Amino acid sequence: MKKIGLLSLPALLLLSCSLKYSDTADVDDIVPELSFTNTTITRYEDDRVTVEMSADSLEQYKDSSESYAKNLSFTAYDSDNEISTKGSCGYLFADTSKELYELFSGIELYNYSDKTNFFADILRWNKKTEQLTSAVNSTVRVEKDDTVMEGKGFAASGISKTFSFSGGVTGDIDTSDNKSENADEESDDAEGRAE
Repeated sequence: MKKIGLLSLPALLLLSCSLKYSDTADVDDIVPELSFTNTTITRYEDDRVTVEMSADSLEQYKDSSESYAKNLSFTAYDSDNEISTKGSCGYLFADTSKELYELFSGIELYNYSDKTNFFADILRWNKKTEQLTSAVNSTVRVEKDDTVMEGKGFAASGISKTFSFSGGVTGDIDTSDNKSENADEESDDAEGRAE
């Protein structure tokens, strides 16, 4: 009986260490087919690098396009082989057939073309629609130039290059003295026209 208990311990440890959490009982669904530690992966499309990533652990499941990663950092490239985005997160769920990517825990993203930093705990990227969204009650921090904003219900479009918040927003805008004086004058003019 002791031997059976000792032999089943490694199997239990394998199951408990998976990055995939589900209610299914099928072994193929809960035990990864491929598991990598301290790995670096490069993805190619049409003979060019599209993504480079490294992770503490990465899991792929049988008969599935789903992957899970822990402590991930990545660099994405545009069609001109220029860096478009760099980022990192604590956990990643990726469904490559649906082109859906969910990032969790300590997310940091930098978009090079917009020169914008994003910080969050939950974000979802839909590559087909080029939409980056957060959970409704999750706070996202955006830093661009001299502007810092935080809000909930974040949504950004990669097509229109715009973003919005559905919840309350707080933030700071730092401007130089000249810009402040011009803004005050414009504000006075606007008030004058409103009266």
